[in-house]
Amino acid sequence: MSERIESEARPVICLDLSRTDYQKALDLQHDLVRARQERVTDHDRLIVTDHQPVFTLGKRGGRENLIRSDEFLSRHGVDVIQTSRGGNITYHGPGQLVFYPIFDLDRMRMGVEEFVSRLEGIMLDTAAEFGIQAERSAKNPGIWVKNAKIGSIGICIRKGISFHGIALNVTNDLTPFTWINPCGMNDISMTSIEEQLQKHGEQTDQNLFSKVKKTMRRKFENAFHVNALHFDENLMPGISMEVKKRGKPSWLKRRLPRGGGFEKVRTLISETELNTVCQGADCPNKWECFSNGTSTFMILGARCTRNCRFCNVPSGAYGPPDPEEPERVARAAAELNLNYVVVTSVTRDDLPDGGAGHFAETISRIRKTMGPQTSVEVLIPDFKGRKENLETVLAMKPTVLNHNIETVASIYRKARPEAEYERSLELFRNAVETDPCIPVKSGIMAGLGETFAELHTTMQDLYDYGCRILTLGQYLQPTRRHLPVEKYYTPEEFEELEHAALEIGFTRVASGPLVRSSYKAHALADITEGRS
Repeated sequence: MSERIESEARPVICLDLSRTDYQKALDLQHDLVRARQERVTDHDRLIVTDHQPVFTLGKRGGRENLIRSDEFLSRHGVDVIQTSRGGNITYHGPGQLVFYPIFDLDRMRMGVEEFVSRLEGIMLDTAAEFGIQAERSAKNPGIWVKNAKIGSIGICIRKGISFHGIALNVTNDLTPFTWINPCGMNDISMTSIEEQLQKHGEQTDQNLFSKVKKTMRRKFENAFHVNALHFDENLMPGISMEVKKRGKPSWLKRRLPRGGGFEKVRTLISETELNTVCQGADCPNKWECFSNGTSTFMILGARCTRNCRFCNVPSGAYGPPDPEEPERVARAAAELNLNYVVVTSVTRDDLPDGGAGHFAETISRIRKTMGPQTSVEVLIPDFKGRKENLETVLAMKPTVLNHNIETVASIYRKARPEAEYERSLELFRNAVETDPCIPVKSGIMAGLGETFAELHTTMQDLYDYGCRILTLGQYLQPTRRHLPVEKYYTPEEFEELEHAALEIGFTRVASGPLVRSSYKAHALADITEGRS
């Protein structure tokens, strides 16, 4: 095939990035995939880069193939990130050339098998140009020099759009590959173009990486008969903004359910002068839940002593707890014929017990009114870390104890200035130590600017401190005064997060754009009963 790109070659935008953090590149891929799916852009794109040191896990797992401890990896500045690509664990680092094609395979009328074959062929042809005779393997994807792997491949196809891609070892340090079983295999070694050239006595220079990149890009253009229009990393933020400007994505838009259930619940709450987190926090699911005859009761008033920058519950002007409120909650739950009652509250740092006694009294009244076997889930504040207040609630034997961690540690100061990440974790540990028979649950909002790696760390922290039930949902900005949405996660990304949580060990996970901490809590409790 001629090396010349013919005039009718299809244009592809090539984002030739400098060394890029892996998570940033992954987020960019997700944005581009969504932009391609929603026809924000009609252009396929190719990302060309290398990465800071990172181990990435594929769908087949990989943590079991980590030979070194997390402490060792942290000391050496190497992250571990879960991805949706195929394959097992691999390493990316400086000097390894990575190509990420975001291609519409349906429009190209190309099957996955042919796509993979062409990507492997690009690496084979590139290596051959430097005098290295690499080969495919019938058993394992990628390209090989005898028993040493020199090029890896791992792709994901989402509704016909490809992402992830190929990685060719050029000048990278191969040592980190010895800290894992690469691709899940313990009987292979890794090599690079630089190492192979040196083995044959050839001189290499500091321009080797640039030369290989130029060659591989040319091979890519020929393999797919495209013309890669070049742009540098300055376009990178522009792509994300192009996607963000479109407002809420389609999967966050839903039709309002019909029926009289909504009005019945709304009227009952109004007549009994009760508060619900559904209305106070402007929950996107309130129409569905009210129409199905359910709600989450919010006790201790309608105003909070804290001022979290993501929450729509107002703060200030609070008074003493209403002593009649527990009884009104119980009567309302009975009138709605609920078999699973969820009770939450505003945070009341002004009260000596943080409102723990009011929680206990509400649980007691519900069970006196509806029967001792009535399931009651409580979503509690952190009580400023006071264990005795937590024990007051646990003494009433709630069905599930819920406390939301909300976000990752790095965002706490911005989003929850009056809360503490470690304090919330200690609450879970204390709850399990006090009564290990009561399941512990927590919730995370995604979209405040965290990375996938930080979400994974937070999930691991929750699990390590005893939490076994987890909800993950999309943060939505209540008003312009609140923190902006930094990222809209796709349903597929929430599936990835659910998979990661289950891999960590959580036994019950609800993950989706509109999932909230108490959304369909009864269904999650049913899973509890079935899997515990």
